[in-house]
Amino acid sequence: MDPSRNRRGWAERTGEFSPAYYADLGPNKVSNSLVTLLEHYSSTDASILELGCSSGRHLAHLRENGFDDLTGIDINDDAFDVMADAFPAVAETGTFHTGAIEDLVPEFPDDAFDVVYSVETLQHVHPDDAWVFDELARISGSLLVTVENEGPDPDGGKTDETITSVKGEFPMYRRNWGRVFTDLGLEQLLSKPGKPDTIRAFTTA
Repeated sequence: MDPSRNRRGWAERTGEFSPAYYADLGPNKVSNSLVTLLEHYSSTDASILELGCSSGRHLAHLRENGFDDLTGIDINDDAFDVMADAFPAVAETGTFHTGAIEDLVPEFPDDAFDVVYSVETLQHVHPDDAWVFDELARISGSLLVTVENEGPDPDGGKTDETITSVKGEFPMYRRNWGRVFTDLGLEQLLSKPGKPDTIRAFTTA
């Protein structure tokens, strides 16, 4: 699948894996893990960007736990309308941008956010757009966090660029994010393999 078709599929997504789908699920154990991680490695006054925030369930949980400088990016036009209904407090107080991360991230200045994180979003970035990972390192002022499906052996070197799919519809590019971001000069602070996602934290300072 070429990059433009891949993006269009997520931009027009309805039903399973859509903003409404994630709003119905609400915060989960990943939301809790993000709070714990950010409390340890950052602070509640940090400026935070979520890549692929959808309807904002993780951001809403962060806000409930004292983080209030929140920004989100999502490619789906419906994301922020759903957010306004499901998580009105974060919708009213956060800053949000509609579009692909490949289009929006280059517009941010260096060290634009103290914390940048993604949850099952970077795994859908097409190999032709891998340049955007360097941009993410550039805009992360202190901490970069990835919660992505790397496969069954995230540190064994067997999953880099392995292509699987979501329900047979959209490609998922399993990468070793530790390798990706340390190769870009970041230092890995945490690697915690899980099912299905591996949580990693990197310092950029």
